[in-house]
Amino acid sequence: MMYSSRRKPVLYFKEDRRFFSRKCTVLKLFGLCMVLVLGSLLWLQLSCPGDLSQTVHDGLPPHQPCPGERQTLTVDDPSWGPHKMAVIIPFRERFEELLVFVPYMHAFLNKKKIRHKILVINQVDHFRFNRASLINVGYMESGNDTDYIAMHDVDLLPQNEALDYGFPEEGPFHVASPELHPLYHYKTYVGGILLLTKKHYQMCNGMSNRFWGWGREDDEFFRRLRTAELQLFRPKGINTGYKTFRHIHDPAWRKRDQKRIAAQKQEQFKIDPDGGLTNLRYKVESRQELTISGAPCTVISTSLECDLSQTPWCQFS
Repeated sequence: MMYSSRRKPVLYFKEDRRFFSRKCTVLKLFGLCMVLVLGSLLWLQLSCPGDLSQTVHDGLPPHQPCPGERQTLTVDDPSWGPHKMAVIIPFRERFEELLVFVPYMHAFLNKKKIRHKILVINQVDHFRFNRASLINVGYMESGNDTDYIAMHDVDLLPQNEALDYGFPEEGPFHVASPELHPLYHYKTYVGGILLLTKKHYQMCNGMSNRFWGWGREDDEFFRRLRTAELQLFRPKGINTGYKTFRHIHDPAWRKRDQKRIAAQKQEQFKIDPDGGLTNLRYKVESRQELTISGAPCTVISTSLECDLSQTPWCQFS
């Protein structure tokens, strides 16, 4: 009994130490977790700059470049130059191509240190597709932070890093020139990818709005360049030929609207001396800031207007 009574305080002392030790361990773990949480929050704050009080636009919160999608910050890097390009994509229901185009071009232009933003001008009205009018809309909606534009097809990806996407100060620069484009090789072709300063595009009064359906708007724009007395430049020293670009359009899956309705067959070859930016009519239905595989873009859903008395071929019926 005496032995047993002597051990009671010893046993009690051991149990108390274990409890105290266990309590310390829990407190230490809790404190460590708090430190990790606070550290993570601080890292996220530094990695995702931006004012969280920004106004929500069109039901979407302002895009914040978070760690998984963060791109190289170029605002204060003088090696990127002072100019910024608006990449204008005339678009309708070509989502598979867009998912490839946006991250590819964003990485391509970043590697070349070209300041840019990608504008997807999405036609949502019931009229036939009008590439020229959508490019006009892209010019109007490109903002004051850009000083030149790229009229860029969504299905054409540059494969040669020597291609120049810089500021075309001397005159329009046709990146997808006839000797490099995989499909179109006639001398007056200016489609695919064409760079212009905003001043030069304004001098041309933009593109004609009369071209509903596929084709011919580029040929008319070539005449506008000549009328404005602008010299056209094209790449030099590119030796990759027709492999310079990757054409990702599948004609079997997504056929082009090449129909000619009413007087459209005759009218498509005429010059439109008065039309362009001055008679463009459209409505922006929504503007959404999106990120595709870490690459930012702005989708501007647009309804075009059509004067049936002037261009009845804007609709099929």
